Amino acid sequence: MDHEWAFLLAHSDRPKWIQNDNLADLADLYAQESAEPEILVQASFPESNPFGHVVNGEQNQIVLVVENKSAKNVTLQTVAGSFHHPETNTLVKNTSSLSYGLRLLEGSKLQIPYTFHSEFKPGHLRLNVWLEHTDDDKKYRVTAYDSVVTIVEPEGSFLDFKLISTYLIVLGLLGGASYFAYLTYFPQTKTKRRRTRPNPQDISAPVDTVTATGAGGYQEEWIPEHHLKKTKVSKAKKAGAASSGDELSAGDASGAGGKKRKARK
Repeated sequence: MDHEWAFLLAHSDRPKWIQNDNLADLADLYAQESAEPEILVQASFPESNPFGHVVNGEQNQIVLVVENKSAKNVTLQTVAGSFHHPETNTLVKNTSSLSYGLRLLEGSKLQIPYTFHSEFKPGHLRLNVWLEHTDDDKKYRVTAYDSVVTIVEPEGSFLDFKLISTYLIVLGLLGGASYFAYLTYFPQTKTKRRRTRPNPQDISAPVDTVTATGAGGYQEEWIPEHHLKKTKVSKAKKAGAASSGDELSAGDASGAGGKKRKARK
């Protein structure tokens, strides 16, 4: 491009004030204006992940340090990535793309986080992360990370609430399905209850013999004393009345006998 610009200036009608000595300066100025801004990006995993493992089912984080070494102000637009086969470099899956829209001034440095999700088989994959920035409506891409990473499964724990709840739900579903299948293929037979009629001999037979004591044919120790006194008084009155009646009847009989004797005389 520099040689083309110098060739056009040398073979075109140019003003007199443009000298041959200034052709090189103009070419350098054009090269600086058309060149891509020098943006350095370094990416690394946080200190909590020193081995750079990518855990399935979790939000993995990688930190990007961006430095603007150009004489222009640029705008950091997006950060994205992709997984590739480590040997053939075949694309496996693209990661999520995060938009930032941050203004990065000349000579300044900025640190931005980038998170992505992983759902792959445990093994090795090549992770490629890049940064896109714009300068005067021109978009540029800078590679931030390009290395082979290890895909691992999350560490299991018996005290993990999510794992325990998952096991309980699965066991509940299996138990319900098993009970439904048991009722469907092995129905329970209803047993008819036979009504037993009581034996008349058992009903008519007395349970125990009752012995009655006392004059009235009952046990007096179970009766209160005031009731016994009343009954004794009533019985005494009845006995006196009966005796007086007997005496009267005897007197009448004797009187009638005397009268008959007098008549005979």
